[in-house]
Amino acid sequence: MNIIPITISPDAQEEIRNSLNIKGIPAEYNLRVGLKGGACSANYLLGFDKMTENDELYEVEGIKILIDRRHLMYLIGVELDFEEEGNGFTFTRK
Repeated sequence: MNIIPITISPDAQEEIRNSLNIKGIPAEYNLRVGLKGGACSANYLLGFDKMTENDELYEVEGIKILIDRRHLMYLIGVELDFEEEGNGFTFTRK
């Protein structure tokens, strides 16, 4: 059994589903969560992408999530949330 490294709040789940429907994202694309940059200056990435050979595929409440294997250890314990008023999607370490 795979342990899912990140959690997605109900608000973020709703916004992701809305984005998939409104933007007409093709079925072969999944939510990608990752990092850009390195060490202490890394930034979180969020988007829709096709699976590659370096990815692990997870599912949270019916949302398929792609995470590059190289990023897994840095994403364990992270929660993705969405704030309607303010920053939009946010990442927090739990």
